[in-house]
Amino acid sequence: MRMIFGLVLAVGLALAGAAVYVVQGFINKNQSAMQQEQAILAKTGGLVEIYVANKSKDYGEMLTPDDVQLIYWPKNAIPDGAFFKKSELFPDDTANSTRFVQRQIEKFEPLLAVNITAPGEQVGLNGSIAKGERAFAIEVKAADFLQPGDRVDVYWTGSVSGNSGDITRLIESQLRIIAVDHNSKTKPSSGEIQNRTVTVAVSPEQVGRLVQAQATGRLVMSLVGHGDDTVTGQIDVTTEGMLGIVPALTVAAPMVVQPLAKTCSIKTRKGAEVIEMPIPCTN
Repeated sequence: MRMIFGLVLAVGLALAGAAVYVVQGFINKNQSAMQQEQAILAKTGGLVEIYVANKSKDYGEMLTPDDVQLIYWPKNAIPDGAFFKKSELFPDDTANSTRFVQRQIEKFEPLLAVNITAPGEQVGLNGSIAKGERAFAIEVKAADFLQPGDRVDVYWTGSVSGNSGDITRLIESQLRIIAVDHNSKTKPSSGEIQNRTVTVAVSPEQVGRLVQAQATGRLVMSLVGHGDDTVTGQIDVTTEGMLGIVPALTVAAPMVVQPLAKTCSIKTRKGAEVIEMPIPCTN
């Protein structure tokens, strides 16, 4: 009987030890998971739900409630203009709350105020120009990477009266692109320079300058980096200046002085008056 009691006691102690080991391992595992979760929380600031597109949407397509969904996003990395409530995206079910895509949106990309129109606003150029601005389309030599929202400098190349060759001049700076014609039968390679129509938002005065520039020369656009607010002064480049050629000085021909014609005369006196009379020279 004592042997049975001792055996039961030993088994009980073994089971208790195993249970303590298992519980301790479980607690350690939970503590490690909690520490990892706290570390992630410290880095992200927590997670919040924002609306994203659940499918790819092209420019001009209507955005409907079926095209969006909520996903968790790091709180300290939320982009400006994100939407947190469906009532912000679609205030009501009327046509006044209809939204359209202003830029191509990929699947699971956050929906931002800059990517879609305001409720009831139609997509197109009217929604892209501010009061006092005009939409003006210009045909230029431009790269394929130019997109709506980019800012560009415009250079003009042409001839000027009194100049022996062409001159290139910066005529407009920091123009905002609102549309780019990418319709081409042959798909260009990335960054390829080719003729294309680019629509910019400009003032009426700038429209006049661009019309004159198109009529008198060639236009080329240069992309301005995001956040670059550098004020660019006047830029004029000639072929000679580009190559570092200094124009030769023109040496004036020596002036030939014509000798004065020889004259001869005789003087006669009549009383107190002296009279000089010209006569032919004898030598």
